[in-house]
Amino acid sequence: MLRHVLLTASRSERAERLVSSSPLTRGVVSRYVADDVGAVVHDLSDQGLLVTVDHLGEDVTDRTQAEHEVRAYLTLLERLPAGADVSVKLTALGLRLSEQLALDNAASVCEAAAAKGLTVTLDAEEHDTIEAQHSIHSTLRKEHPDVGVVVQSYLRDAQERCARVDSARVRLCKGAYVAPEALAFTSPRDIDRSYVRCLRTLMAGTGYPMVATHDPRLIEIAAALAILHGRDTTGFEYQMLYGVRPAEQLRLAGIGSQVRVYVPYGDDWYAYLMRRLAERPANLAFFARSLLSKA
Repeated sequence: MLRHVLLTASRSERAERLVSSSPLTRGVVSRYVADDVGAVVHDLSDQGLLVTVDHLGEDVTDRTQAEHEVRAYLTLLERLPAGADVSVKLTALGLRLSEQLALDNAASVCEAAAAKGLTVTLDAEEHDTIEAQHSIHSTLRKEHPDVGVVVQSYLRDAQERCARVDSARVRLCKGAYVAPEALAFTSPRDIDRSYVRCLRTLMAGTGYPMVATHDPRLIEIAAALAILHGRDTTGFEYQMLYGVRPAEQLRLAGIGSQVRVYVPYGDDWYAYLMRRLAERPANLAFFARSLLSKA
């Protein structure tokens, strides 16, 4: 119930005005959203961590905004180190306006990234965008075979999608959106079981699994499946969010695993923050404690 409330709030303009206008909010947001993305990326790289960077923004409703997002990514690519990745939300590139527009804009970002030796991953969003996301991914791979895609295990067809793209770079996450029950699992246990089924498919495939979770059980299962399928530490990676379980990120990197940190930045942080709070009750408790300590 709490998760549903927070996800609903993530799309509420009234709730956004309330949270964003609070003078107490910014200090909490900085835990999860980079103020200075260059400095954060540099610091994480110095600690032996890889990065994927997301310029926050979604549900763009006009071409001018979409062009602005493309320019933001092109500028970002100039600031990233070797081995970095950028995470792109297709609705930020105009998907709600036109699938062709989003494809053209994503192709521009992929072309610029390839010139820098960097990679691009297409983020997953609301359930009604998933077909277009995978269609665009399939088209982009013809010119840019290393472009990645995100699959969300809360959706009932997640394992089928993993099987279709098991030769690609695939970020597997649980998902932070709401979908009709006919399309999505609702219980945490069912979502976790789906995640493991997807892991099995990806680890057995020929692509590159990107295991996006903070769940200790799923991390252990991923490690075991990697060994079972003969993958060494270069054959997959863990991904975790900036500001969430940083000690675990360093622990995994310290034992030789590849760990990539998802670093969001930008002013349009509200929806992202609400989804992070919905994902983990511990995040909500931290948020509340931080506000109360400053009140």
